Amino acid sequence: MNNSELQLLVEEISLKYFQKKFNHTATFNPRLRTTGGRYLLRSHNIEINKKYFDERGIEEMIGIIKHELCHYHLHLEKRGYQHRDADFRQLLKLVGGPRFCTPLQESTKGKSKKLCRYQCKKCSQMYARKRRINTDRYVCGKCNGKLILVEELMLK
Repeated sequence: MNNSELQLLVEEISLKYFQKKFNHTATFNPRLRTTGGRYLLRSHNIEINKKYFDERGIEEMIGIIKHELCHYHLHLEKRGYQHRDADFRQLLKLVGGPRFCTPLQESTKGKSKKLCRYQCKKCSQMYARKRRINTDRYVCGKCNGKLILVEELMLK
C-alpha cells in the first residue's frame, strides 16, 4: 500500500463511518515508532505508521484510521478532540475505533540487554555496568585501583 491508496482508504472510511468528507492529506510516516498514527492540529493532516499495516494487517490499520479521524472531525467541529474528552470517547465508541492500538512485536521485543562486569586489580571489587566504560579513564571508587573487564554478558 502506498500514500495514494492510503488517502483513498481514509476518504472512504470518513464517508462510511462519519458521513463527512476528509479534505486533507493522509500519509505514511516511517519515523513513527511507538504510535499507530497521529493527527496534526495545525495542518489537519493524518500520519499513519506503516509498520502496523505490515505487521498487523488492514483491519488494525482501519482501526487506527478511525481513531485519527475522530480527532480530525471533532477538532474541525471545535468539540473535545483529546483522549480525555467525553465527545472523543463517545464518537470513538460509536464508530468502533480502538482507544489504544495493539503494540508492535518489534517494540515489545526490545533490544537485547548487555551487562559488562569489571573488577579492580587491587581490591577485587566487582562493578556491573550496562555500558562499556573506558578503563584508562575510570578507576575503582574504593581504592583508586585499575579496572579490568572480566566479562561481557548478553541478556534477553
